Amino acid sequence: MSNDQGRQDPSAALDDIARQFVDARRAGRSLAAFPGGIPADLVTAYRVQDLAIGRWDDAVVGWKVGYIAPERRDASGDERLLGPVFARQLWNATGSIVDIPVFSGAGGFAAVEAEYVLQLDADAPADKLEWTAEEAAALPARLFTGVEVASSPLATINVLGPRVVVSDFGNNNGLVLGNAIADWTRLDEARLLARTEIEGVVVGIGGACNLPGGLRAAYAFALARSARRGRPLRRGDLIATGNATGIHDIAVGQQAVVRFEGHGEIACRAVAAG
Repeated sequence: MSNDQGRQDPSAALDDIARQFVDARRAGRSLAAFPGGIPADLVTAYRVQDLAIGRWDDAVVGWKVGYIAPERRDASGDERLLGPVFARQLWNATGSIVDIPVFSGAGGFAAVEAEYVLQLDADAPADKLEWTAEEAAALPARLFTGVEVASSPLATINVLGPRVVVSDFGNNNGLVLGNAIADWTRLDEARLLARTEIEGVVVGIGGACNLPGGLRAAYAFALARSARRGRPLRRGDLIATGNATGIHDIAVGQQAVVRFEGHGEIACRAVAAG
């Protein structure tokens, strides 16, 4: 590293990371390694994410929630992380196969995740920075089935850990929204079951109970972290609460079907991003 690089302004270094991720995503190309120094903590990683959001010419319509294993958490204490969902990367399931863009093949990461997706029916109070699961349950929201497109130009994104995942849009490249689940607050979450198949082979079985703490814990985290970032959630925002059957690798050309017991199914086909 040159002396000039060594004296690089920290804010400029973070913006350069954001720029390289955004450029790679726009071009549909991979990155051989993390483009710079990995942020020291999640708060700094969210600064990278915010810079990248600012460079991405689209509106944020929601957030994906990902779980952080205890051994990978930092001083923030966060048990989960957030990544943006953009308007042009939100698709409604139509009953036919939905094409989903992924960074696959040489150097990228691509996977599908069965999701239960909340949509707020009211604005969250902007000054409320801490939420319990019980408080979150009192903020009205609808529940839908969904499939997250978990994909990044960086193949090692999950291996490198949460700070890297947060830096690159939370390893998200879209969300397919399925059927509404009526009266979800009255349901036993143990009855929300899902199965994921890729190319006709079952790769994951689970449901809402696979989410540590359940749907409301994920909801509470999204509300709290968003408010602390200065991005309080608003009516209409979507929250993909976390993978309900696991994280399932997918390659370009492969088809995935997620079957939500009693609530329909979503079929997707991976296509090359870019």
